[in-house]
Amino acid sequence: MVTLQPGEALKLHITPVDVFFYVLEGRGIVEIGDEREEISTDTLTVSPARIPHRLLNESDTIFRFLVVKTPRPTQTTHIL
Repeated sequence: MVTLQPGEALKLHITPVDVFFYVLEGRGIVEIGDEREEISTDTLTVSPARIPHRLLNESDTIFRFLVVKTPRPTQTTHIL
C-alpha cells in the first residue's frame, strides 16, 4: 500500500512485470507511457511491464492505493 500526501509523487520508473493499482482513498493522477489520467476511489488501473509510469497526488487530500506486481519480479525496478 502506498500513501501520497498532497503534492507528493512517485518517481517515474519502469518495472520488469505488469503492475496493478487499486485506489483505496482519494484521487490522483496516473501516467503510463504518454497517457495521463485522473483516477479515484475503487479504480483499478493496469500498467504493462517495461512501460514508464508514476502516480501523483495533485489534490488537497490523501491519495492511497494498493500496488500488485505480477508475476513476482525477479529483476529490479529502474528509476528514470
